[in-house]
Amino acid sequence: MSVDPVLLTGGTGFVGGALLQRLAAEGRPLRSLVRTDAAADAVSALGATPVRGDVLDERSLREAISGCASVFHVAGVNAMCRRDPSAMVRTNVEGPANVIRAAAVAGAGRVVVTSSAAAIGEARGTVGREDSPHRGSYLSSYERSKHLGERNALALGRKLGLDVVCVNPASVQGPGRVEGTARLLLELVRGRLPALVDTTISIVDVADCTEGHLLAERRGVAGERYVLSGATVTTREAVALVRSLWGRPDRVRWIPLSLARAGGAGAEMVGRLLRRDLPVCREAVRTLLHGHRYDGSRAER
Repeated sequence: MSVDPVLLTGGTGFVGGALLQRLAAEGRPLRSLVRTDAAADAVSALGATPVRGDVLDERSLREAISGCASVFHVAGVNAMCRRDPSAMVRTNVEGPANVIRAAAVAGAGRVVVTSSAAAIGEARGTVGREDSPHRGSYLSSYERSKHLGERNALALGRKLGLDVVCVNPASVQGPGRVEGTARLLLELVRGRLPALVDTTISIVDVADCTEGHLLAERRGVAGERYVLSGATVTTREAVALVRSLWGRPDRVRWIPLSLARAGGAGAEMVGRLLRRDLPVCREAVRTLLHGHRYDGSRAER
């Protein structure tokens, strides 16, 4: 294992924080890109050396990467129902490209890019794999941004002669996760979720996701991507599991698909009138109703 420093972006996030702790536990010299004093204090407490910079500032990236053997680019924005998604799109699309250009100039050996299983873009009802044909349309601005960011990253790696490997995690779950799908499960246990739709979701434990990143650095084939997925469950199966563990919820209302679509459109209209980003909108419902089944066997092998 190389003793050269490693740079990590996104070290204060859920996935990046878990990876930071694992790298630090292995005793690897570790730098973490930060933008604020609070972030610097947080990563320092976990064992990394904070380095000021921004994924949208190539100069700061070159300085941060200088002397590093590997880069883990985990930083990104995962959000739905943004009235203005431009900041998210810029971070998710331009960020990976900036990191790769900076890594090529700084002489890093490999960049592991955290993409998303959503970037696969599999057709509805099919199992998403690394070689799945993209459906040709996007369910959300987030999905579009991750797909374009991954595509740009791999193309730049080939052009610049830099080893770039992408990992595509399914929905990452584990201790400390309180947003996204985890929020739905928590609300379900608390009895605060009035209704659900019948759909399918693939998940991966945060520890397995971390292991997948490390294996991508050590064994991944340059120019390839690896889906990280541990299990696929339906919402009905999830409810049954939660009920068997905690005895709740007592009862769940299941929403017809047509009503869910109408609700998403209505909520989006309300958000625009109030000039607020609400947790429900058409793209969130569209993504939920599409459902996802991912095959993580290639990464396991």
